[in-house]
Amino acid sequence: MTAVTKRAVLAGAGALAASSAFAQTPPAGPTRVTIHTPLGDITVELAADKAPITSANFLRYVDAGRFNGSVFYRAMTVLADPLTGLIQGGAKNDPAKAFPPIAHEGTKTTGLSHKDGALSMARYAPGTATSEFFICLGDLSSLDEDPSQPGDNAGFAAFGHVVAGMDVVKAIVKAPISPTKGESDGMKGQMLDPEVPIISAKRA
Repeated sequence: MTAVTKRAVLAGAGALAASSAFAQTPPAGPTRVTIHTPLGDITVELAADKAPITSANFLRYVDAGRFNGSVFYRAMTVLADPLTGLIQGGAKNDPAKAFPPIAHEGTKTTGLSHKDGALSMARYAPGTATSEFFICLGDLSSLDEDPSQPGDNAGFAAFGHVVAGMDVVKAIVKAPISPTKGESDGMKGQMLDPEVPIISAKRA
């Protein structure tokens, strides 16, 4: 397992105070979403039976069209293995697009893990996730919930996985990076330049 610290991922989550827990009936049966980009399509399948709150949250952004015209803006890789890391996208916490934060569904509860192709929510503190999501490349199970660790050990809320388009994920993680952007928020060397547009995100 290649370790990626939670601190490194948290730097890009964006802090929003939790105001109220989101409650919605989770989708029935397997639900897939296709994210269309200029580099190709990424299709994800949501684990609504295991992570109902997080899956329903992602779908409300999809169904409201709030990912349409957003971007993948971050690509983080492990120095020892440039094909292990993640890409992050979403509405960049745009107040006009962000719904209220949702309750955190840790991997100890869901039984999911941050393996290759996992779809997960970015956050700051547990319970602050809104629109920002990331896709894992390689084994990032170090981002799972781990109660044996000190500090923030709640991990991230994995809620699905890529079923088609990992070649697109790899293309995005290898896309050009800005040498200067992200310096003030701890993400220098991780900001895509240019960003990769999310043309649309729709139920498959």
